[in-house]
Formats: sequence, C-alpha cells, structure tokens
Amino acid sequence: MQLKLVFTAVCTLASAMPLPGAAQTYPVKPIRVIIPTAAGGGSDQIVRYLGNRYTAAWGQQIVADNRPGAGMTIGIDIAAKATPDGHTLVLVNPSHAINATLMAKLPYDPINDLIPISVVATQAFGLVVPNSLPVKSVKELIAYIKSKPKELSFGSSGPGSASHLAGEMFLGMTGTQMTHIAYKGTGPVLVDLIPGRVHMYINPMLAIINQVNSGQLRLLAVTSPKRVASLPDVPTVAEAGVPGYEAASWYMLLAPAKTPAPTVSQIHRETVNALKAKDMQEMLAKGGSEGIGNTPKEAMEYLKAEIARWGKVIKQANIKQQ
Repeated sequence: MQLKLVFTAVCTLASAMPLPGAAQTYPVKPIRVIIPTAAGGGSDQIVRYLGNRYTAAWGQQIVADNRPGAGMTIGIDIAAKATPDGHTLVLVNPSHAINATLMAKLPYDPINDLIPISVVATQAFGLVVPNSLPVKSVKELIAYIKSKPKELSFGSSGPGSASHLAGEMFLGMTGTQMTHIAYKGTGPVLVDLIPGRVHMYINPMLAIINQVNSGQLRLLAVTSPKRVASLPDVPTVAEAGVPGYEAASWYMLLAPAKTPAPTVSQIHRETVNALKAKDMQEMLAKGGSEGIGNTPKEAMEYLKAEIARWGKVIKQANIKQQ
C-alpha cells in the first residue's frame, strides 16, 4: 500500500511538470516590439496603443524598441533572427517592401524570414512645408520650386524610404528639381523642417499630424486618391495640380518565421480587437489612417503586391541604393 501511494505521488508530480518541448501559455515574459525607425514617428503611436491592449489582455509588459538605421534593415534583421516564440515582433512600413528591390543584398529574406501577422493600418501621406515658405497651395509650391532650381530641398525619412520615393515621384511628375536630404526617421526631419532649413516633406499623416494641428507646419495636400475624411478641406495632390499622383503608407506587424501558428493567431486576434477600440480608431482617424486588421495570409499577399508596386517606381525613377 505504501509503495502504491509513493508511485501515485510520483506520477502526479510528473504529470504536473512540463515535458521537454511542450507548448507553454503565451506570453510568458515581456514582449518586445521593434520599431526600425527613429523615435517620434507614427509607428511609435501605433505600438503604444497596441501595447496597451496587449498588456490589458495578457498581463505582460510591451517594450517598444526603436532600432533605426540602414533603411530600417537593422531593426528588421534583429527581428528576423530573434527566437520565433512570439516575444519579439516588428512593425514595418513601406520601406520593408521597397528594400526588396532597392537593396541588392539584404541580411534577411523579406518573404521567407518573417511572418506577417496583419496590416494594422493604411494611411495617406501629407505634403507639408514650413510656415516660412511663401506658398499656400501645391500649384504655388511648384511655381516656387521652378523659380529656384536646385536651391530648395526636400527631406525624407531615409534614402530609399517611402517618403523619399514619394518626393521623387512628385518632382518627376511636376518637372521640378530639389535636393534630397535623407534623415534617420521622421523626428530628425522635423527638427530641420519646422524652422525652414528643409523646404518640403511628404510623409505618412500620422507622424506629422500633431505638427500640422499645432500650426508648426503647413499641410498643402494629401496623397491618397480621395480626400481624408478627417481633413475634408485638404485637397489631394492630384486635384491640387498633379493629376495621377497617388501614394499611400501602411503599418504591418510581423514575427520571425517559424513562430508557432497558435501564437500568430493569438497575436492577430488581439490586434484585431485593439483596432476595434474607440480610442485607437480615433487616433488613426485623426492621422488620416484607417484600421485594417486583415489575416496573415492576406497581409502576405498585400506585402508581395507592394514589393512589385514600389519595385516598378524604383526602376522607372532609376533610384540607386546610397
């Protein structure tokens, strides 16, 4: 009888211990969300709102980790090589798709080394100028640039970034010339743009809307095919003088390849829930954005389409990696 009780106790203890390789409840520690751009951009706001929702649902801290540099590839590479357990994620923008064509050799495969969880949001770019620039419309801006060939500059969030390509597209379609100045993210651009050391910036609305609303920058137009609902009086670039001009940005959440499917599904589910929250919807709308929350499969298809679209722009504009 005594031997039987000991054996039962041992079996009970063994059954309570996790088996090697057995799945554990996710998450079991703080989650790091890598932001491969400098602090101060729209990605920071997205991660903050998602992080609040994740923490409320899972009880784990969300750590935003800004890792700018090399056209976002430094931060993305860290995510691609991280342990695929769902505790390291990365939020990317169109530069992730652009780099697939722009850079001859990436330290990771943008399709095979990362799993899209969802397109979190899409948004229009805004064409902004400093208040010191004597223009109040796109047509006036074009005329002003032409009056000072090569004397003015436009900023971008980095060489080959979406803001760079959007600027080059604007110059090409208007027959104007400006000097391109590349920065490491939105924050550094604004430092020079607001006082007028840089003369134009085309960037996602969410990252510049606070400066527009506070009167620090003048918004001339949005780049979407139709006007932004929260900014009904702001024309599109196309209707303001550049027919056919269109550009859009997006935010996509990814995880390292081989992250377990149940974990990906759990993160996706909570991301969709976060996008339904009123405060997040208001934040996105304020910045001219729209929450998406599509499936991992749909997000992958979207990414492939964006790689093809931006690849065409790069080749037509003959943009080379710097």
